[in-house]
Order: sequence, then structure tokens, then C-alpha cells
Amino acid sequence: MKNKILFLLVILLNASFAVAQNKTVKGKVTDETGSPLIGVTVSVKGAATGTVTDSKGLYTINIANSKTIVFSFIGYETKQVLANSNTINVSLNPTDQTLDDVIVVAYGTTSKAGYTGSASTVDKKEIEHSQVSSVSRLLQGTASGVQSVASSGQPGSDATIFIRGVGSVNASSNPLYIVDGAPYDGDLNSINPGDIESINVLKDAASTALYGSRAGNGLIIITTKQGAKNQKAKIEASFTYGTSSRAVNDYKQVSTNDYFKLYWEALRNQQLYANKKTSEESAKSATENLVSLLGINPYGNKYPQPVGLDGNIVTGATPLWDDNWVDAYTQDAHRTDAQVSIQGGSNNSSYFISLGYLNDQGIALASNFKRYTGRVNINTDVKKWLRLSTNISLIHSIQNAPLGEDSNTSNTLNFARLIPSFYPLWERDKTTGSLLLDSQGNRTVDYGWYRPSAAMPGLNYIGSSVYDFNKVTNDIATIRTSAEIDLYKGLTYKGSVNIDYTNRNNHDYYNPEYGESSQQDYPGTVERTSTRVTGFTGNNILSYKTTINNNHNVKLLVGQEYYEYNTSYIYGSRSGFPVLGFDEPAAASQLNSFTGSSDQYKLLSYFGNIDYNYKYKYYGSASIRRDGSSRFSPDSRWGTFWSIGGSWRISEEEVIKEIKAISKLSVRASYGGQGNDQTSSYGYLDLFDITNNLGE
Repeated sequence: MKNKILFLLVILLNASFAVAQNKTVKGKVTDETGSPLIGVTVSVKGAATGTVTDSKGLYTINIANSKTIVFSFIGYETKQVLANSNTINVSLNPTDQTLDDVIVVAYGTTSKAGYTGSASTVDKKEIEHSQVSSVSRLLQGTASGVQSVASSGQPGSDATIFIRGVGSVNASSNPLYIVDGAPYDGDLNSINPGDIESINVLKDAASTALYGSRAGNGLIIITTKQGAKNQKAKIEASFTYGTSSRAVNDYKQVSTNDYFKLYWEALRNQQLYANKKTSEESAKSATENLVSLLGINPYGNKYPQPVGLDGNIVTGATPLWDDNWVDAYTQDAHRTDAQVSIQGGSNNSSYFISLGYLNDQGIALASNFKRYTGRVNINTDVKKWLRLSTNISLIHSIQNAPLGEDSNTSNTLNFARLIPSFYPLWERDKTTGSLLLDSQGNRTVDYGWYRPSAAMPGLNYIGSSVYDFNKVTNDIATIRTSAEIDLYKGLTYKGSVNIDYTNRNNHDYYNPEYGESSQQDYPGTVERTSTRVTGFTGNNILSYKTTINNNHNVKLLVGQEYYEYNTSYIYGSRSGFPVLGFDEPAAASQLNSFTGSSDQYKLLSYFGNIDYNYKYKYYGSASIRRDGSSRFSPDSRWGTFWSIGGSWRISEEEVIKEIKAISKLSVRASYGGQGNDQTSSYGYLDLFDITNNLGE
């Protein structure tokens, strides 16, 4: 009996001792601002026990006494804490290279150090200090592998972006833009650079395959600013003003004397070689016809034939004027940019609100770009397991541009470079060269109706720009909404609805009394274009993240996405205005053209991705996406796009850590297939056109 009692006592003592050696530790992990950190790895040092923090930053872990808990999270310093309490709250500080370590990628974020794809990040300072009207100009020289080509200096115009060269000959070579997690269908000049937190450029198949048939030319991911939880309201305001002028002088023009001598030589050679006349006859013809062919004599009536038979300017002849058209057609451009924002948050929500104003003038007459922007970004933890996010942006912009932006003669700046300086800007007395004034004592514009056709008679933008205009008005709304639900430990569902709406109106007017349009059968012309574009993206995504034995880190993602793009377009043109002061079609008498069209494009997609790493040294990833596009024949509408990749952080090996000269060293490889469906909607069909000559 004594032996049994003694045995039972020993068992109870051992059980009591075992219970005393193990306990449950709970706590919360936050960042330096007090906001909870989601997905922080919480592990026991030297053991296989581990967990991750939930949406509130909370964790629970079973641990033996006198053990150390390790808290680690990408972009933050790892912290070790002795488990001497049942409640341990920890605050993690970001590393000095947080921005370098964490990048935004397709449908999420990842560590740049172990990323298996190819990506570049635009330096945040480049964004903050930029003085550009369009986000596309931010990429000039700021990201490797990216070429930004600006065909126009017009304020508000977008640059053409190529990632790793031209991706297609027949289809579009433009990259896909992702703004706050969804494809963006608005104009890039509508995004306020002051609202941007980061820009990431994804270049290869491993980084873009999750966007399948639209990612063949790369991805540019733009993330706007968000507020921080547990942060008092922070108000920021900025105002910048500056001027700009032409940075490079134009080519030197030939003088009036040289121009007349060269033109005389050309006329003489034409008669001498083409018409087979003698030297004397050719010289005489050139001298007699020179002024009539050019349409003007800048030497005055005193010298009716300013170039003699020897091809030189006659003695005493001097140009009475020498007008610089380039100087007259350009201006010192003024730029005003004003921004104000407020951001902050409470225990369970954060917000970012901003207003912006931009007035950017161009160096060309009558060129400017005005933009008014407003943004509200709100994130709320409704429940411990439910998070809602809403980003809304409203933009109104007005862009005024001079005639033509290509290499045609009607391009105002190009015309100013080409027209000789002996054609006057202002009407002049042909005998004295003095300016002719109107009844109010003002200079009168010389439209040059006497000029030959090559010198564009009737064109003088100094005068016509007072009345004529080419105006583009945009009203744009961008909406990003999402709901994120924690279904199980590490398993999260995210659904989002995203809308981009653009209403664009083009209004071009050419007055009936001054300039080229005044000589039409029906003087004056107006053109109105109305375009409406709506892009809708809805997706459903399941993601799962776990750590196995404190060494194997796995992240899984599967999703479905539906995209719809609708556009409608109406164009009309009328001529015949009775007087100045009316610029709407209703005031014109002659219908020139009226047309319109609409189009719809749909894309249904299914995709999946797996990311794995071992001890944050060895990384592997695989992605697949199945797209069905309405732009292709029903017989070949679906395509599959995939990628695999891997990387090895050599600098994390113990033997390499001992080499002080090496701070970061990685080897990366990837392979995959991408697509490009950015082509016409009905290219697989035989189409026909209907033309209308107003009933004739």
C-alpha cells in the first residue's frame, strides 16, 4: 500500500512539474506608429513551434519557460524577447531599407531580396521632387529597362513607355498600368504625382504572368498614399511656382540676303539645266521673277529687283525688317502647383485625403494644362476578421494646344522654324518698312495672303490664336473598393470592385474672319468630339500563408477576375459662321461630317500562384493564368500563360557573410509565356465600311 501511494505521489509531482514548465503566451505586434502588423512570424528560438499574427496583430503561442520568442517580418528588424510573462507586446521598427525590401507586385507585395522576377522601383524622392504633368514623364531615366519617349512637349501629354524594347509590331506596345491593385483605364496625366506612394515596374514573365494576355509589354504598378492607424491628423501643404523656357537654341537661319541669293541661284539653275536656256537668259529670268515668286520684297519699292544679274544683292539694298517668328510663337512658361493633404487614423481605421491644383503652361502660344484633383482613401477594420477599403479619386482637367503636334507645316512651332524672317509678322509699309497701325494705334497682324503655298498663306498664329482654340476637357472618376475576410488561420478572401470612368470632350474652333479658315466657302469651322470610356474590374482572390517548422515559408494564391471595357464616341463638324463670337455647332450653317461608334471588350480570367522560400535563402515561384478574350475568334478565344522562377540569396550563406565586401548577392532565373490581346476587337472578322458624302 505504501508503494502504491508513493508511486501515485511521484506521478502527481511529475505532472505538476510538467505543467509548470509550459505556458501560453499572448500579445500584439505593432509597427513604430502603433498600427498592428499582420502576418508577422512568431517563433520559438531553437524550436519548431511557430505562428503568425492575425488581422489585429494578435498572436498566441505555447512555449516553455526561459525560452526566447523571435518576431520577424519582411521590411522590419527582427526582435528576440525572453518569455518571462504570459503577455508580451512587441513593437517592430522598419529597417533602413524598407522601401528596397518590400515591393508591390501582381495581386500583393513581396520581398525584393528574394523576388524571382525582374522589377525596378522608382525612388520615392524622384516622385516627390518631380515637376511633371503626367506620371509617364516620371519614368524618364528613373527605372532601368524602361524607355520613355515623348513625341510632344505639350503640357499634359503622355509619354510612350516601352519596357525592354518594342513588344509588338502590329498590336500595342504599351505596358499595363495597375493603380491601387486594378488595371487602370484613365489618362496617366489625370493622376496627381503628389498622391503617389510608390511606382514599381515589372518586366519579365515571372513578374507579369499573373496578368496573362495583357502583360506582354510589362506592368507598371502605381500605389497611392494611405494613412496610418493610431496616428494623429497630419496636415501637409505645398506650393511651387516656376518658369521654363527653351533650353536649346534653334538652328541658325540664313539671313535675308543669303536667302535671296540662294533662291536666285535655284531659279537660274532651273532655267539653265531644266529649260536649257543660256547663262544670260537664265540669270535675267531669275532676277526678274525672284520677287514675284516669293511674294514680297523686303528691300522696299526702291529696289524692285534686289538681286542683280551676277547673283549678288544690288548696291544699297538692305532688308527693311527681319522678324523672328520663333520668338514670337514662344513664351516663358509659368507653372503653378498647389497640394494639400490630411492623413491619420484611429485604432481600427486610417484615411488619406488630398486636393491638388496644377496650371502648367507650355512654351508655345496658347498651350497649357490645368488639372483639379481630389482623392479620399479610407481603410477600416469593421471586425477582427473583416477589413474594408475604399479609394476614390475625382479629376477635372482642361488642355489647350496650338495647331498640330506633328511634323506637318501646320504645326505652329515647326512653321515658325521654317518660314523665312523676311515674311513679316505685322503689316508693314512696303516702302519704308514701318509698322502699319489700326485706328486705335495697335499693330495689325500680317496673314501673308501674298505668300506662296509652301509658306502657308493665311497662317499667322499670333492673330488667329486670339480666336481659335483646340481644347480637351476630361472628367475622370476612379473607384477602388475591396473587402478582406479572414476565413481561417492564414487563409484570407479578398473581393474587389474597381471602376474607371472617363468623359472626354474635344472642342476645336477656327474663326470665320481671320486666318486660313476665313477663306473657305463656308468661313469658320467647329469640330466637337465626345468620348465616354468605362472600365470595370471585379475579382475574387483566396490567399493562404503559412510557415512550416520555422523554415519553410509558403504563400498560395488563387483567383478569378472579370474585366469589361466599354467605349462610345460621337463626332460632328460644321462650317459657316456668320460672325465672330460663336463657337458652337448650332451657330454654323453647313454640316461637314457626323459619325459615331461604340465598342465593348470583355475578359474572363482564372489564375494561381505559389511562392516558397527556405530560410529566406532559397526562393521558388510558379504562376499560371487562363484568359478568355472577346477580341479573338470564339474558336481560339482562350489562352494559358505561365511562369516559373527561382532565386538564391548567396549573401545569406554563412561563408559569404564573412566577406565584408559583399552586402547583397543573389542569383535569379525565370522563364514563362506572356500574351498581348491589345489589338482590334474584330480582327478575326471580314469587315466593311459605310461612307456618306452627305447624300451625294
